[in-house]
Amino acid sequence: MSPSRHARLLFQALAVWGLFWLGGFPDYYRQYPDSGMAVFCVLLSVGISLGALLTLRKGPPGRRLRRAFWIAFYYTVPFAVLDGWYCGIHLGHGGAFLGRYWYLTVFYLTPWLTFLPTALVLNRPAAGKRPE
Repeated sequence: MSPSRHARLLFQALAVWGLFWLGGFPDYYRQYPDSGMAVFCVLLSVGISLGALLTLRKGPPGRRLRRAFWIAFYYTVPFAVLDGWYCGIHLGHGGAFLGRYWYLTVFYLTPWLTFLPTALVLNRPAAGKRPE
C-alpha cells in the first residue's frame, strides 16, 4: 500500500473512533445495560463482517490478504491506544478498563478474526463462483 493509502486508512479509522467516542457520551457507553451492549456488539459484528466482504471482494485477489491485514491493524491498534489513553489514563481505570469496557476490548480482536479469514476465503479458487 502506498503511504497515502496508509494515511487515508489511519485518518478514516481515527474518524470512526472519534464518532464512536462521541456517541458514547456521557459515560462511554457505560450508561447502557450490558445486555444492550451485547446486542449492539452482535449487530456491529455482523456489520463488520458484511463490510469485510464488500471491501475485500474488490480489487485483485493477490492483494486481499495484505489489505485485510492493514484494515485490521488500523481498526484495532489505534483504537486500543486511544481507548487505553482515554479509559486507562484519563478516566483512571488503568489496565482494568479492558474488563470494565469489555465491549471495546472485543473489538480489538474482531477485525483480525473477520478480515483475515474473509480474505482467505475470498482467495479460494471456487470463492464467488456459482456451480454450473
